Amino acid sequence: MPRRVISGVVVSDEGDKTVIVRVDRRVQHPLYKQFIRRAKKHAAHDETNRFKVGYRVSIRECRPISKTKTWEVVTDGV
Repeated sequence: MPRRVISGVVVSDEGDKTVIVRVDRRVQHPLYKQFIRRAKKHAAHDETNRFKVGYRVSIRECRPISKTKTWEVVTDGV
């Protein structure tokens, strides 16, 4: 089964080898048919501490690295 790859913006880089990535998506309201922005934050593994706040990155699903980390940073920019 292929691993999911999503893109987002780094909002925190305070942890060692960890970045928090905010992923935005647009969903349509079921009744009013307006598009609404929804966001989710994912903890991602950054082995070299290369990515800083504001970087646009792609993250890929991986095996659980810790209790909250199940994503890894693959590349910067999309």
